[in-house]
Amino acid sequence: MPHPYVLLSAAVSLDGYLDDTGPERLLLSGPADFDRVDEVRAGVDAILVGAGTIRADNPRLLVNSPERRAARVAAGRPEYPLKVTVSGSGDLDPAARFWHTGGEKVLYTTDGGAERARALGLATDIVPLGPELGWRALLEHLYAVHGVRRLMVEGGGRIHTQLLTQGLADELQLVLAPLFVGDADAPRLFGPGSYQGGRLRLVETRPVGDVVLTRYQPTAPGTGTLPSAADHHWLARACELAERCPPSRTAFSVGAVVVAADGTELARGYSREGADPVVHAEEAALAKADPTDPRLATATVYSSLEPCARRASRPAPCARLILDAGVRRVVTAWREPDTFVAGADGSGVLADGGAVVVVLPEHEERAKAPNGHLIGG
Repeated sequence: MPHPYVLLSAAVSLDGYLDDTGPERLLLSGPADFDRVDEVRAGVDAILVGAGTIRADNPRLLVNSPERRAARVAAGRPEYPLKVTVSGSGDLDPAARFWHTGGEKVLYTTDGGAERARALGLATDIVPLGPELGWRALLEHLYAVHGVRRLMVEGGGRIHTQLLTQGLADELQLVLAPLFVGDADAPRLFGPGSYQGGRLRLVETRPVGDVVLTRYQPTAPGTGTLPSAADHHWLARACELAERCPPSRTAFSVGAVVVAADGTELARGYSREGADPVVHAEEAALAKADPTDPRLATATVYSSLEPCARRASRPAPCARLILDAGVRRVVTAWREPDTFVAGADGSGVLADGGAVVVVLPEHEERAKAPNGHLIGG
């Protein structure tokens, strides 16, 4: 199911610490960056922190600028973003500022934690997720029930680590402060875990006062049927490629990208690319990849439309070309309609060949857009 765009936000010292061990919170950012964070908060639907952050920092998590709050209201949004916290135990201070400032709040917890939270009288909507907390269930609930499309996560380090290692973080906004902590007992931003391989994509870097902001996006595809945040990025690129296709009344406009397990792009293509009026997107992309490249065996093919199972223009359909290339994971936005081929089932061909097919319907409308003249959209 769909879930929000997840933005991780944190500030760290030069030696990677979130705080020191003193009684007061260590202020790593300055006025200019606090204002930048306020601007980011104003642009999201919800802000999330863990129970540990509430206990340690007692934050309010507000949009402080009256002008930004007024702009939210003028746009038909609540004055403040939804405030979200997560606690397995449900053991939180009812007097914490988190509950008594800003707009609506929600606590995600376990079945047992929900009983404790209700007994404490916490001023919040309490959502039990079962015997254990699960990030995918939490994000799906935020999307479906609260309408959250963009979520800002402000800590702590354990939550950041979990979201990154589970492939659920779409973006990391990291501020590097010009100071050292040097205390082995102080909290760090990231802990040990099974992080996805490969290098993150650098989106932006700029000074903000005396700190430096860097923005990164993960690039590594998911594994198996579980989509990662990077799967959405690459499928969006495939949809962008579909928009470049020469128009046709007899064939769909499709884009495709082939990505290695470490997030390296191996090839891309789109329908009717170059001088070939009948080439399909997956066919065009795979033709550019080295067939002897061992990375194809663990690569993912992203296609804006389900790879074809049958075609009239060439002997081999795209589903067969993908299997013959050794690829065993495909991510698509849209199942092929019966416009040209009755009972099209490229996903069935792929599954019969041992490949996993993941459909991300959030991208379906964009995939359909360059084909509106064919499907009546």
